[in-house]
Amino acid sequence: MQLSIATTLFASAAVHAFSDSSPFVLFSTSKLNTPERYDQLQTSNQVAASAKEILSSCPTSDYVIVSQPNLHAADIRDGSHCKMRSLCDTIARKEIKGRFSVAEVVGDLSTHSLEDYVKEACAAKGKVAGIVKVDLTHLPSLEHKDKREQILASNDDQLGLMLDTLEGDYTLVMVSDPNEFKAYQPDFIEPVHMDLKRGHFSSQEGNGSGNTTYDNRPLFAKYQFFTPGIFVALLALIVMLSILGVGLKALGSLEVSYGAFDKEMGPTAQKKQQ
Repeated sequence: MQLSIATTLFASAAVHAFSDSSPFVLFSTSKLNTPERYDQLQTSNQVAASAKEILSSCPTSDYVIVSQPNLHAADIRDGSHCKMRSLCDTIARKEIKGRFSVAEVVGDLSTHSLEDYVKEACAAKGKVAGIVKVDLTHLPSLEHKDKREQILASNDDQLGLMLDTLEGDYTLVMVSDPNEFKAYQPDFIEPVHMDLKRGHFSSQEGNGSGNTTYDNRPLFAKYQFFTPGIFVALLALIVMLSILGVGLKALGSLEVSYGAFDKEMGPTAQKKQQ
């Protein structure tokens, strides 16, 4: 099954979704035994296994293994957004009959292992593989947009000049190390642990070296016992106790004779009853 140009050039809406992935591109002037369906997010081991299965038949006589560190899938997206014009135009040519690409490869792919495998596979078929390795300049991060685009254009020109020198059948493999997208890392303020204190000093104080020193001052110098609230409460209590004492003393000073509660029995009392 021949893959479309849009699929080959990663026209994916989620090209920036993963911070530890990179694209993989393989195309050839010969027909390739590529899988009919495969995921656009794979591990490096899965991609390496698929690539070796495709290259096991030694489809061409010449091979170009390109290493482009810090390449993003968005850099080689189909259409006017493609920033490696020579590569995109080459993939779109009619003589390119086989294509295999994965937009998000998690992990590192070794160009040395692919080179060794191509040599062994072609040797098993009785062929001698002509291998050209191209190590392009490392791309800066997205924070340096202008410099990145400049280096990417220069690398694309270098790759285009090399592709123009190829004659006959060939296969190109492009790998990249995981890109330098940085996932968002939230910054949290470390919680401040404070011990409850009475007065202005605690019983233990730590120094910068992590050692603990103990406060050996006297108890009344270390803690504050009489706060303004306690002092006012004591004054109010003294006043109230003074008032209570005066009242009790006044009640205790009352004098009543014992005869005041006796019943009168004389002539005067009889007259009052009449």
